[in-house]
Amino acid sequence: MGTIDITMIWAVIIAFGVVMYVLMDGFDLGVGVLFPFAPDERSRDTMMNSVAPVWDGNETWLVLGGAGLLGAFPRVYSVLLPALYIGVFLLLAGLIFRGVAFEFRFKAQRSRYLWNWAFAGGSTVAAFAQGAVVGAYIQGFNTVDGVYAGGALDWLTPFTVLTGIGLLLGYALLGTNWLILKTEGELQEWAYRLSPRLLAAVLVVFAIIGVWTPLVDDMVRERWFGNLSTIWILPALTLAAAGVLYRAVRRRQEGVPFVATMAVFVFTYLSLLVSKWPYVVPPAFTFREAASAPESQLFLLIGVLFVIPIVLTYTAWTYWVFRGKVSADAGYH
Repeated sequence: MGTIDITMIWAVIIAFGVVMYVLMDGFDLGVGVLFPFAPDERSRDTMMNSVAPVWDGNETWLVLGGAGLLGAFPRVYSVLLPALYIGVFLLLAGLIFRGVAFEFRFKAQRSRYLWNWAFAGGSTVAAFAQGAVVGAYIQGFNTVDGVYAGGALDWLTPFTVLTGIGLLLGYALLGTNWLILKTEGELQEWAYRLSPRLLAAVLVVFAIIGVWTPLVDDMVRERWFGNLSTIWILPALTLAAAGVLYRAVRRRQEGVPFVATMAVFVFTYLSLLVSKWPYVVPPAFTFREAASAPESQLFLLIGVLFVIPIVLTYTAWTYWVFRGKVSADAGYH
């Protein structure tokens, strides 16, 4: 296609879709993770009201990224799905339980506690499974002649358990700072108290993962420690964003903590991409080796470039409409 690198465009689109999903769905998964620890049932009503108008739209990015990955990089599916069947099943099962809980909890009376646990449990399982899948990606996959050759549980190791816990805590931090932004009174004060503790836990786990990752991947070790280069600015920016977050919480600011938490995620995500680039199925296939035919990519690209602006527009419009504070009784006001 001349000078247009369609495969690179698709790599950027998939990377953008993943980070949008993590940021958009991460905070409402985090609200679910925090659900059992809320001060009271009225606070839980407020927490669920805060994400009710946006949670299903947030998951559009998961569908868009997954469908795009299948069409543009089919070899990724042929290796990752056999390697991660159980992890992906847990992720989808968690999202299903959580989605059903949204619909039934407010209508239930005697069984409301069951839907509370479905919402919290589904969110927790989905968040942990996503983190474990990221850990499995960092570890790499055992392939022979382009086919996954490992076992069904090879993805579950102490390292992936740690990455699962790390993302679980990170989503909880996102959810906490979302509540600071969207709520008032006792629930907001509870979130203010919780945020610095979660930030400390996230930084500790991320630091352990940062030290452990070079030990499980020689390429990562060489890339980060072979020569000190400009990529070290990414961890520095992550720590700077964490500092901004901590200071904003101490000053009782409302919007800055949430934005700073998103910055922590973005810089951490970029660090991961830099560590593994250009591999999408480490250590076997680069994104070019995993790509479909250029004609297929071009056909799909035309549709995706039409859809993404629509998704961005209705996402922005939804957040603008529901930009105020939320309460247990009246929802947004």
